[in-house]
Amino acid sequence: MGLVNRILCSTAICVGTFLSSAMPGFADDPTGVWLRDTGTSKVRIAPCGDALCGIVAWEMEPKKDVNNPDESKRLRPVLGTRIFFNMKPNGENKWSGSAYNPEDGKTYSGAMSLNGSTLTTKGCVLGGLICKSVSWTKS
Repeated sequence: MGLVNRILCSTAICVGTFLSSAMPGFADDPTGVWLRDTGTSKVRIAPCGDALCGIVAWEMEPKKDVNNPDESKRLRPVLGTRIFFNMKPNGENKWSGSAYNPEDGKTYSGAMSLNGSTLTTKGCVLGGLICKSVSWTKS
């Protein structure tokens, strides 16, 4: 490698190191497949337009969406159903949007937070007075 190439390469490394130390940290990435704490299902979190969505990717016991308020959807499988949608950043390692619960057929204001290898999802009603959380681990 010639002297000019070595200087350019060294300069690029120094600039890259400076920029990475000067920039704020990026949020952890919640995308991927997550196993529910009960071990009964998995959800795939992926980009969905300018937000994140979560789709049921696996169920221990396949179920139908029998509690869906839309009668035409009650015979569809829960597998493949979008249960988290429009999740947008809301702080470091936090996202907010909506959550559909096939267990009761209701849609809640939703939130996700990522702490290490644990994703916690939460659905709330009454402006956050009543909430239910579920923990997920990367699958």
